[in-house]
Amino acid sequence: MRFPLLKPTHYFAVLLLATLWTWASVASATDMDLHRQNLASALHQLDLLDRFLIAVASSYQPNPSERYHFDHARLREDLQRVRAGIQAYLSPPRAQPREPEPLAGDYLLSVRTADAQAAP
Repeated sequence: MRFPLLKPTHYFAVLLLATLWTWASVASATDMDLHRQNLASALHQLDLLDRFLIAVASSYQPNPSERYHFDHARLREDLQRVRAGIQAYLSPPRAQPREPEPLAGDYLLSVRTADAQAAP
């Protein structure tokens, strides 16, 4: 049995399903290292999907008689948002160190000062 050639949008659907499957397996991971590795793998798959969309969009010529056309640019923008969210989780911004308060440095208490403060 021979399978007909798939349209580019079908390849996209297969890649999207593979990415979603990876994300679903990430949700069930209990080991944090495995979780981070799976998210890094998802980022890699998003990069591959982005490259694929660039290739598909460059060869896509919508039929003027069709009512709807696929918006490749909007999908790539959404993928960029997902990618940014995963990257923000994998490497969260670190808190900036505070400036230390200056220390007094003089810890000698003279007896005369202590006596003067004790007298009413």
